[in-house]
Amino acid sequence: MLKIVYPVCCGIDVHKKFIVATIASTNDCGITSYKTKRFSTFTKSLREFADWLRIYSCFHVCMESTGKYWIPVYNILENNFAVTLAHPKYVRAIRGKKTDKKDSVWIADLHKHGLVLASFIPPRSIRQLRDLLRYRYKLVCMKSSEKNRFHNSLTVSNIMLDNVVSDSFGKSASAIIKHLLDNPLDTDFDPVPLLHRSMLKKQDDIRLSIDGVVSDEQAEKISICLQHHDHIESCIARIDAYVENISSIFSKEIGLISSVPGIRTFSATVIISEIGVDMSVFHSAKHLCSWAGLTPQNNESAGKKKSVRVSRAGVYLKPLLVQCANAAIKDKNCSRFRNRYESIKRRRGHKRAIIAIARMLLTVIYHIIAKSVPFDSSIYEQPSSNHSPQSVTFSVEQAIKFLTDSGFSVLPRSVVTAA
Repeated sequence: MLKIVYPVCCGIDVHKKFIVATIASTNDCGITSYKTKRFSTFTKSLREFADWLRIYSCFHVCMESTGKYWIPVYNILENNFAVTLAHPKYVRAIRGKKTDKKDSVWIADLHKHGLVLASFIPPRSIRQLRDLLRYRYKLVCMKSSEKNRFHNSLTVSNIMLDNVVSDSFGKSASAIIKHLLDNPLDTDFDPVPLLHRSMLKKQDDIRLSIDGVVSDEQAEKISICLQHHDHIESCIARIDAYVENISSIFSKEIGLISSVPGIRTFSATVIISEIGVDMSVFHSAKHLCSWAGLTPQNNESAGKKKSVRVSRAGVYLKPLLVQCANAAIKDKNCSRFRNRYESIKRRRGHKRAIIAIARMLLTVIYHIIAKSVPFDSSIYEQPSSNHSPQSVTFSVEQAIKFLTDSGFSVLPRSVVTAA
């Protein structure tokens, strides 16, 4: 018989418009009684739900993380109840005869035995910072999409300017595009007065690249893309200014993370918004790396090792750490990351190697936040070369194979003696 961890607990089946809650009360004889009630997701009704829980002295609540619908419920219960937010895969009910009431009862039964693994929910200040920075990431993606649409319109119009210049949104390219949009009939203008002096050496190629016609339809599309692009940039600038203001309370942790090779202030702020500043919520650095999706799977059956792909977790944190890892292996002040990358790359390839470096960075971040000390590159320095190398013993067969692989011909001893 399973142990009862929470004699009185509540399981919640969350939906957009309503929630179904079941309080499971277990007496001293191990008999559980259930009380189920349905509430709206309006704030007034959620407060009534909290009062209903207090009436039955139920302060342990478990619910499934359904989209964003769990957040209003969590906001009401956060300060006065012990809320366990569960991933759907840990509380999925058996198929067949599945109803909202049975789902809430199932969640309550799992929680009363302590079988539900709680998801990591950072404090409110971290959640707000995370929400802003994730929205900024979406805006950056939208900005890249507008750039692609802009380049597509130029290609359709036979304007191959992006084949010549490195940045189609640079000063010289923008001036040329503006002239093409303002004067669509002027197909034989001299672009030299519009060029920056560093672009004068490419003036012949630029003349060839703008030999096209921008139709009215494409001109309208390009104008809209540019206008939207500028608006997105202004939105990103507003978010950056606001994030800089509200992240000042984490300036100490941001400074510590910024001391790690390959990580700058903005990247450190994003990392803080994802993992928080309290490392005690993670059992170890390995637990944090697994939560971030940087740990290979342990999938073995009948002595055969199957897929070791990393999980899909950390969709916002993992790409950032990979970018930081690419910068860390180029840092000349700390060669440890570069050496480790080259060692793994020779055996497993670039992708696995860079994921390993990202995991190293996250492990370092875990320890410097937990111990509140900056990064110390001397820990990762290679040992001194004054130590004598360890002697290696080869068997005769191993020595012959080594010489053969090195291009030498090994003759039998009788042949050598006769000669």
